[in-house]
Amino acid sequence: MAEELEITDEEMDKSFHGVCMALMSDEGRLKRVHDGTIVLEIRSRQYDAEIRVLKGSRLLRVIPLIKETETASVERKSVILTSNSESYLIRLASPADSKLFIEAVKDAIARQEDSPFTKRTDASSAEQYFQFYGYLSQQQNMMQDYVRTSTYQRAMLENAADFQDKVVLDVGAGSGILSFFAIQAGAQKVYAVEASSMAQQCEFLVQSNLLGDRINVIAGKIEEIELPEMVDIIISEPMGYMLFNERMLETFLHAKKWLKPDGRIFPSQGDLHIAPFTDDALYMEQYSKAHFWYQKSFHGVDLTSLQDVALSEYFHQPVVDTFDMRTCMSDAQKHTVDFSTASEVDLQDIMIPVSFVIQQPGNVHGLAFWFEVAFYGSQSTVWLSTAPTQPLTHWYQVRCLLQKPVFVRQGDTLVGCVHLRSNTRQSYDVDIEVGVAGSNSTSSNTLDLKNPCFRYTGQPVQAPPGTNHVSPTDAYWASQDGAEAAGGDAYEVAVLNGGTGMDIQQDGAQFMQTSQQPMTVLYNNNVLPLGNVAPVNPGCIPAPVVIGSSSSSVNNSLPRQNVGVGSTVVSTTQFPISNQYMIGDYVLPANVVLPPASVLHYK
Repeated sequence: MAEELEITDEEMDKSFHGVCMALMSDEGRLKRVHDGTIVLEIRSRQYDAEIRVLKGSRLLRVIPLIKETETASVERKSVILTSNSESYLIRLASPADSKLFIEAVKDAIARQEDSPFTKRTDASSAEQYFQFYGYLSQQQNMMQDYVRTSTYQRAMLENAADFQDKVVLDVGAGSGILSFFAIQAGAQKVYAVEASSMAQQCEFLVQSNLLGDRINVIAGKIEEIELPEMVDIIISEPMGYMLFNERMLETFLHAKKWLKPDGRIFPSQGDLHIAPFTDDALYMEQYSKAHFWYQKSFHGVDLTSLQDVALSEYFHQPVVDTFDMRTCMSDAQKHTVDFSTASEVDLQDIMIPVSFVIQQPGNVHGLAFWFEVAFYGSQSTVWLSTAPTQPLTHWYQVRCLLQKPVFVRQGDTLVGCVHLRSNTRQSYDVDIEVGVAGSNSTSSNTLDLKNPCFRYTGQPVQAPPGTNHVSPTDAYWASQDGAEAAGGDAYEVAVLNGGTGMDIQQDGAQFMQTSQQPMTVLYNNNVLPLGNVAPVNPGCIPAPVVIGSSSSSVNNSLPRQNVGVGSTVVSTTQFPISNQYMIGDYVLPANVVLPPASVLHYK
């Protein structure tokens, strides 16, 4: 018997009692959902609809109703319903109920509106995207980026007052690691929203850590789900390559509809840094890739008709890798997005005028991009940086090549624009154009941020040619003489990510500079001894090697630093670990944030 329930603008319910239901296998075999009769409730909301299968007050399962859902009448009282590749044989209480059920399903589907996410995203792109983030290996890839993970943890623990007894929303929770950090910082309740199948693994972690009463995992898109209350703070890790790739920042901003007027948002601000660069090797490398298509007899086939298409394709790929900062020909320009005030629309078409005063002559081969995000808390501000001068992250940096280089002289002004046009593939088409002010020397290119070239090899970045202003050989031997004069072993530190080689004494203080860069002082809590451990996965963490000593350890009495609410930052010799146990490219920390002992077991 069908029963009409209360109908509102947001939700329309229709229930059917005395129903028998069985799941149909591909071979046509039937398996009853539950012994006896059950109740079906059809619920329709703004962006979705579903059938709830109930036995008394117990929810047996939820069947989503999507545009592809199909129904077919079988006999007088039965219906076959197919949704998300699963088919059900449903026997209603009467022929009238059978007819009403089919009509109610069709009406519930028709009432659905496309959510903001659905409107801006191609269905195949969304399917691939959520499948990708549904793998534990990908979650591990992000979690093992210790710069990323430790920065988020520190930002929360250093601002524990902002989380204490607060309600938190974790957007795109993934494994739920940020939700756990929020609990460590004192949050009373966390809503962890995850649209991929990783929501199931997140729920398992929550339950196994005995936090089911404090972390509520919600499977679904933030644009489509409902929260039971407004939240005090929103946390998320929505950044992609060049900050904007994947378009999750728009989802992050959409979530502000659940934020209280005086609430906080972590991260709070994003800065995209842009600088012109010179790199003849990279330009020629991309250019030479198309030489394959210059063959007139490849197994007897002339390929030359595709050479121009191939060359265009290679140059349309942004290059994801890292580089020496000295390849940048001027100071970087910054484009800032204030996440607390920005809207989704602001990120759909981004125009950035650029102007650079050239500091070194040569050919401009393109524009380099990296980003930084800030966490503005009431107690401290913490920055996460992907700059080439900072420890390497899984975001690396991005370089966009021009179709042809632009020659510049020192003092020239290079002007132009960067235009990011969002597309339905959860990415952007990037138009770049630059030229020397007051001349006809210009160049441009259009790149597909969805299809980058991953060029990072794990090898130390090379300094650009012509940057040695003293003899490198003389500098090396002078450094050895200096080590002996210091009366102790020295550690040779190779900063792999755009830094410069330097030597430090055993106490960690630099005693000799081997490049023309400004003098800096390093301390031993920034340097990790490798000893006899397996090779470190290449990144930008300083990798010291003992010179002139058989000892494989350094002073282990390393300093500890308080980080609020009883937390400490501890220099450790537990890292680096062997990269044979790692997936992808990661950075290993020189220090690890430890939460207070009182929250390590969430008691």
